[in-house]
Amino acid sequence: MPATRVAVVDDHQLVRIGLKQIIESQADFAWAGEASNGREALALLRAAPCDVLLLDLSLPDMSGLDVLRQIKAHHESVATLVLSAYPENQYGLNVLRAGASGFVSKTADDAELCRAIRAAVRGGRYVSPELAEMLVSGMQGAPGPGEPRHSVLSEREFQIFCKLAEGKSVSEIAAKLFLSVKTVSTYRTRILEKMGMKTNADITYYAIKNNLVQ
Repeated sequence: MPATRVAVVDDHQLVRIGLKQIIESQADFAWAGEASNGREALALLRAAPCDVLLLDLSLPDMSGLDVLRQIKAHHESVATLVLSAYPENQYGLNVLRAGASGFVSKTADDAELCRAIRAAVRGGRYVSPELAEMLVSGMQGAPGPGEPRHSVLSEREFQIFCKLAEGKSVSEIAAKLFLSVKTVSTYRTRILEKMGMKTNADITYYAIKNNLVQ
């Protein structure tokens, strides 16, 4: 069986070096390249084949979720594992809804990361028991005990929620996502209702408090 080709997208060189060492230490893995931002990641996938992509959520030029969506649209065969320092309970559900093959914390050990890669290349999803429970609750349409309020948002709602939290206007979001202003305005109203909020300032405060934006 050919080795699993693994590429890494992270804006920190030391992280990329460490991950390369882990990949090259495994007999069934092969290093497929690296990128330091979203645009480089998409160029890398166009130029060199890979089976699994380790993707950081926090990139300097694009949101990791936006990169993930483009990968699923144009490189569907690539299994993407989100590797992030963000709390799993804050982002886990949304990256899975966006098409990720799993969410791995940067605090995970080598063995856990390798298990996640092997699960992803087999076509499975890697989730912790805690995230699995959140998935069940999220499918039922309501957050369970201890789950964040934003877990009730759909993938598109969460995408718009994050852009509102960053201070983007409805018209700016509409242009970025190729939606009408009316559609984005409707999403905003729905988000406020689901989250029990009244203003964009409430959204920004919540997002900062829960480490959803920097």
